[in-house]
This record gives sequence, C-alpha cells and structure tokens, in this order.
Amino acid sequence: MKKTVLEATKKIKWLREEILKHNRSYYIDNQPTISDFSYDLLLNELQTLEKKFPELADINSPTVRVGSDITSENHQNAFVQRLHKSPMLSLSNTYDKEELYAFNERIIKHTNDSINYVCELKIDGSAISLTYRNGTLIHAVTRGDGEKGDDVTRNVIKIKSLPKRLKGEGFPEEFEIRGEIFMPWSDFERLNKLREENDEPLFANPRNAAAGSLKLLDSSEAEERGLDIILYHLSFESSDIKTHYDALQAAASWGLPISNHTRRCSSINEVIDFLNYWDINRKSLPYPTDGAVIKIDSLNLQKELGYTAKSPRWATAYKFKAEKAITKILSVDYQVGRTGAITPVANLEPVLLSGTKVKRASLHNEDQIKALDIHIGDFVYVEKGGEIIPKITSVDKSRREINATIPSFPTLCPDCNTPLVKEVDEAKHYCPNIQGCPTQIKGRLIHFCSRKAMNINAGEATIEMLFNDGLLNNVADFYKLTTEDLIKFEGWREKSTDKFLKSVEASKKIPFYRVLYALGIRYVGETSAKSIANFFKNFSLISQASIDELIDIEDVGEVVAKSIYNFFRKPINIKLIDELRDAGISMESDINKKNVKSDALLGRTIVISGNFSITRDEMKEVIDQHSGKNSSSISSKTSFLISGTEAGPAKLEKAKKLGIEIITEEEFFKLIENK
Repeated sequence: MKKTVLEATKKIKWLREEILKHNRSYYIDNQPTISDFSYDLLLNELQTLEKKFPELADINSPTVRVGSDITSENHQNAFVQRLHKSPMLSLSNTYDKEELYAFNERIIKHTNDSINYVCELKIDGSAISLTYRNGTLIHAVTRGDGEKGDDVTRNVIKIKSLPKRLKGEGFPEEFEIRGEIFMPWSDFERLNKLREENDEPLFANPRNAAAGSLKLLDSSEAEERGLDIILYHLSFESSDIKTHYDALQAAASWGLPISNHTRRCSSINEVIDFLNYWDINRKSLPYPTDGAVIKIDSLNLQKELGYTAKSPRWATAYKFKAEKAITKILSVDYQVGRTGAITPVANLEPVLLSGTKVKRASLHNEDQIKALDIHIGDFVYVEKGGEIIPKITSVDKSRREINATIPSFPTLCPDCNTPLVKEVDEAKHYCPNIQGCPTQIKGRLIHFCSRKAMNINAGEATIEMLFNDGLLNNVADFYKLTTEDLIKFEGWREKSTDKFLKSVEASKKIPFYRVLYALGIRYVGETSAKSIANFFKNFSLISQASIDELIDIEDVGEVVAKSIYNFFRKPINIKLIDELRDAGISMESDINKKNVKSDALLGRTIVISGNFSITRDEMKEVIDQHSGKNSSSISSKTSFLISGTEAGPAKLEKAKKLGIEIITEEEFFKLIENK
C-alpha cells in the first residue's frame, strides 16, 4: 500500500507541474504546446488520482484552481487588476455524448420540475467580464485567476460590435455580463500572414491571437486586429427574468451582442441534435468554435445546484474533436523568406479538410521534420482543428514504404547557393547573403511598399520588373526612379507612371515608426517598431542603443533586441539609412512633440508601479510630456520609482537594494510643478 501511495505521490506531482507549465503556455504566453484534447487527458488523469488518494489533495492543485491569464506586475506588459464581483470559473467538459446523458440524469434526480437547457456555441476565444453602470461600459476585465483579472478596458472599447452605451430601457443600474472575445478567421489569416512576413512567431490559433491582442499596450494596434465579441452570461437579480434564455434576450434588446445560434432545448435529445448539427455546420461560421456549452435554463435551479470549487454544477461543455485527414507527402520544397529564413513546405496529395482542399503544409524547420520523423511518401495526418493553417500532426508509420527517404535539408540557399547558417538558439536556418540573394532583396522591397509600411503603389509584378531591369537593388532606389525609367516598360503610360511616382513622393511623409517597420529588420513587427520609435525618437539614438537598453522597451524581448542591435552594427545598413535621409524620409518621431510641457524630467529614467489616481498609460504620458523616459524595469540607470497603491513588492525591494529613490504620486506631481 505504501508503495502505491508513493507512486501516486510522484505521478500527481509530475501531473501538477506539467499542467501548470501548459497553463502558462496557454494563458500567459498564448503559445500552447499541446492540443486541448491532450491537456484534458492530463487533467482527467490527475482528477482520477486525486479522487483515489484523497489524502494527496491540495487546494492549489490545477484541478481546483482556474488557470490564470494575469500578467505579472514585473512583466513589461503589466495591467491594473480588478476583483470580479463573483468568481469566473471554468467549465467541466467532455468529448463523449454519453457523459451528457449522465449529466442530465444527475439534474433529473435533483428536481421534480421539467428541465429546459440552453445550448450555446463555445467560441474559441478569451473570456471577458464587462461591467455597465447607468448604461455605460466602465470596466472590461479578463478571467485572470478566477478571482481577479487584468483590466483591458482600453482595448475592449475598440471592438466595434460592443456598445459603449446601452440602448432602450429596463437595464439594471449596474450589472456584470460575461462573454468571449474572439478573432474571426479572416483577421487571423491576415495577422499570421503579416507575422510570417516579419519572421515573427505565428499565433497557433485564433484564441491565442485574441488573448495576445487583448494584452497589447497600444489600443490602436489592438483595434486593427479585428477583434469581436459575443456575450453569454448576465449576472443580476430581477423578479421579471426567471430564465437564462430570457436574460440573454433582454441583453440583446439593450444592444449587446448575443449569438443568433443560441437554442433553448426541452430535452437532452434536443441538445444532442444541436451538437450533431453544429459539429458539421460550424465549419461555415466566420469565427472559431471548439464545442458547445449546455446550461440549465432555470435561474432558480442554477442557484440550487450551485458550484464546485472550479466550475458550476448547472453547466457543462461538449468539445468537438479536431477534424483530421490522412494524405501522402509527395515532396518537400524549401522557401526563402525576405529575412533569409528557410522554411520547408510539404507538398501533399490533395485532400479535403474542413471544406477546403489542402495541398501544402508548412513543416516550419528541420527540427520539426526530425521530431515528426517525416519521410517522402509517408502517409501523414493533417489537422486544422482550432487552426485554419493546415498542420501535419503525425505519421502513419505502418504504411511507410521500405525505400522511403528522409527529406534532405539543404546546406545551400535554394535561391543563391550561399551556405546556410543556423544560430545555436534559433530553430530556423538562414541564408546570410542579405545583399545578394534575389528572393530576399525582392521580399524586402515588397515589404517596404506594403500598406502598413511605406504604402507605395507597387505590387509583386512591378517589383519583379524593376529588379530584373536593375533599377531596384535596395529600398533607397525607389527615390531615384524617374519618369524616363518607367515609361519604357510595356503597359506603363503617363498616368500609371505618375500615380506610382506620386505614391513614392507621398511616402516621404510616412511617420517614423512605419519607416522603422518598413526596413524589415528581422523580428521587428508593427507593435515593436512603434514602441522603439516612441522610446528612442530617432535612428541615431536607436543605432547607439545597447542590447540591455533595447530590452528595456515595451514589446521588445532579447531576440528582437539582438536583431536590432546587429542590424545597426552593419555599415551597409547605416549607409542605407543615410540614403533614405538624403531622400527626405522621416528620420525621427514627432509623437508628443506638440505635447511637451517642460524638460523637468530630461535625462531621467522613471519606473512606475501600482495604481494611481489616473491610469498607468496617462501617468506614462505625463512623464513623456515632461521629457522623461519611461522604463518597465528597475536597473542601476533608474532615476526614481513612482510608487502607487498596491505597488509590486519585487520592484520596491529591488529599488531599495540598488538605492533608487522611491517617491509617491503626490511627490511626483510636485516635482514637475516646481519646474
């Protein structure tokens, strides 16, 4: 017996650690490393062991506590946290319809009344809690750890379908309504395509993209992500509303976005019909769904049944299994990206999956090929599941031919034959021939012209034509083109030539942060480019920055910092920037120039921590207005720390240890008023 308990103790310890690790990947990093199904298997195994060995129970076990999406105070993207009026719990879930019948039997045993259920599509997004007061949205808070979450109101108010002010009448003076923020398939595709062009990590699925977008510091960037919202749970007391379904209809009458696909069912068989219908038809929806939620309709019965420590007893979730197909790998191609990254792509025997014909699937890098043990001619399983991008998940090795060969990852660039390089801490191989590899050059030129970069009126065909003619070798060459250069090409007349050159001229007025983004520095996307431009203000300061100084910027990690630092160590890049400066391109940020009120904080680096009488963003803006530099972390270069209520203890301790001055909000405002 002792041996059995000892074995269970070890297994439970391992399962808890493994689940907590995956919780972080899922909720905080927004980069899950296993499927929902595999995660649920781990959780179910832990639940089974804890029931079998109740003496090993722990109040901190992931079977009891909700996974948390709260951003740490010490993290550069920290948000103010708010308590929920009532806990935001997770749902029990199943992949087996038989368990739904068992759920129904438990409810029948509890009541003599007839039972109605409400079935709702389970949208694969990020849970949110909204508070309306006097008909106006005042707070939007993430699930967090169930007790409290991050206040992301500034990003949520950018969602076009969500009313900031309710219409009609009859709504409570103050109430909370919960729902799911999601990213439609079309916006997910667009975002990942852009990230792929920038060599940024792709979002695994729309849920991760939505969760990551909610935590962006720049609300205008969050707005561009195309987030949407559907609400599903209204929390308030009313003598007029007796059912969950009627509560949703009331919310819809106030202008709140409620799903049109919600259905009231009078039996468990009707629930099963709902599930069978949407298991097939969900593929036609413009947003991701991974199952359905079944709730008891009667609010009184909901109260009677109550909650477990982690989930309501009156609701459960049914999860659809990921759709997959099996097909054959015909060959593997190796594509060169604009930053030189080499990406292997499997060419597949065409197969129908989730309503579309799949012919190709990215294998990402050499390590992925080895991990899957891919051979040419293998039969492989391809999934979409929660993802729109086809993904090879496994190989059917039982069908492998004896003479099947392993794909030979190239040692030379497929385009220019330059020997490839691979850094120790990187997964991808790269072609280092930045200035001579045609695919890279054309890729950078196309990126430079893109709408979110310099917005020059030139597509791939135009770039190809001008490159092949020798007129374009780098991005500065756009500003050397003349009417005579262009009019000689077939199809180019005065009107088309004039339109192109006018767009080139107009690009000189593009803001500095977009110029930085347009350069196509590896890993530098729109968000990080904006943060860097706001922090350093001009190319001269960026080129002089150390890796540590770059890491100190919001939205810039070590990988991005090293890439920027290395870019500005190359003379050819400095020469390119000089050429762009000579052409009249914006070389410095004009953000806040008109808003500068004094130089009271000039040369001072300031860290803020905690809550203030104004928002953290407004506090940072005040620092900018008085010529100070905002920093997210304490270092020996910190001039002082402004400490608000609930200031992070780690920051306070580090400031004291380094002898950094700590001042209050009141002392801070007195400081700038006296200058």
